[in-house]
Amino acid sequence: MPHGSPDTGGGADESLGAITFEALGADPAASRRKKTLWLSVTATVGFLSVLGGTLLGYYMIKPNVTRENESNKGYDASQAPFTASVQTELGDPGQDWVMVLDRELTKGEARRLTSTKDPSVTLAYLKSLGGRLLTYASYLEHAPEKYKQWTSADSVELSGTFKLKLLSTRSAPVVIDDWQATDITCRPSSARTVVGYPSQGGVAYQGIRVHVPPRSGEPVLTDRDEGQGEPYFDTHVIELGNGQSSGALRVEAIASAGQTCEWSIKVHYVDAYQKEEWLQLKDSSGKTLRIRTESAPADPRQAWVFGAVPWTACHQKTEEPMCDSV
Repeated sequence: MPHGSPDTGGGADESLGAITFEALGADPAASRRKKTLWLSVTATVGFLSVLGGTLLGYYMIKPNVTRENESNKGYDASQAPFTASVQTELGDPGQDWVMVLDRELTKGEARRLTSTKDPSVTLAYLKSLGGRLLTYASYLEHAPEKYKQWTSADSVELSGTFKLKLLSTRSAPVVIDDWQATDITCRPSSARTVVGYPSQGGVAYQGIRVHVPPRSGEPVLTDRDEGQGEPYFDTHVIELGNGQSSGALRVEAIASAGQTCEWSIKVHYVDAYQKEEWLQLKDSSGKTLRIRTESAPADPRQAWVFGAVPWTACHQKTEEPMCDSV
């Protein structure tokens, strides 16, 4: 059987090379040297083309990142700097407290009320009757004399205590460095009955205090440590945003004796975008935050105290010193 010539394969390779050169736009009849040179030039051009594309992509990264960062900053700055919410303190039955009700207790309710000395049972029962909780304001033993003189006019101060929570979804920092109580409206308390579980000694809690209407320098620190009774924002700020957890302050709000007040808070803030302004606190739905603060009625129809003394009906027996605490 005849075999093919050894040159047959070589001819096929040359034919394929000729087709390839022709497809790439080169002259298939050119000399081997020219073909080799042409291939070198083509390869170099191809490499430079790829390299140029890569370098262009690399140098475009920075402008693209810059534009993206600017866009993110713009979006961040357009968001509300923070929102606020108020959580009323539920009260610790074992600590001192006062409950007020808008009606007098019936004889049956009064008997049930005074049938136990357990403050937790009493607190739960009064809440079931619609009672509202007040707490004894912190005893500011180490406050400046000027501030203590202001508070000494009232034998006992009761506060509507709450936790003010502030939340910012911004990625950049927001700093609150001042506040004002605004839009204050007050009326006589509607309470008719007062029940007190007073302590025998004053206690200080960590947080701030403000009277409604506010006194000079308020809110002030109620902490046990140094600075008690001093203006809070003289030495503190509230930091939000930038991944921080929500800011929360325990606030003792003290209405004038015999008054129920509603009020709002305006705060001064500075953000990372060089913006600063006074802003009314609003809740998550965008509504202005309104806070209700009340004191005990000036002349309650019924008043009881217990704990440090046996159950005492102060509206019947006024010589008991503990009755001055409600």
